[in-house]
Amino acid sequence: MSKIVIKRIYDDVDGSDGTRVLVDRLWPRGISKEKANIRLWAKEVAPSTELRKWFGHRPELYLEFKERYLNELRTGEGKHPKLVELNQLAREGTLTLLYGAKNTVYNHAQVLKEELERLDDNVYK
Repeated sequence: MSKIVIKRIYDDVDGSDGTRVLVDRLWPRGISKEKANIRLWAKEVAPSTELRKWFGHRPELYLEFKERYLNELRTGEGKHPKLVELNQLAREGTLTLLYGAKNTVYNHAQVLKEELERLDDNVYK
């Protein structure tokens, strides 16, 4: 698998970003589709609304959030096809997972990146 990076959608587009994919359920405020410069909006792999609201990017809840979110990724309806697609994009070159949260440490993109990196090539085929 090639390089997977995460980046805030509000950060400048960089030539090294490779394939840019927004992984939030909601479109980020103040960002036009042109400025986002994304290839794909993979809202299917974002945490459920309930989980996102429960977590609220509070560091003390991160470990439990991570566990719940991984469960959603691994068992949630509609997640598998999008994970397959992201896995394929990562194998083709640099994949940049974009998110809107202010917290750059405790967010779902971190968990998604770790999960994609963990995957064996045979897991999501």
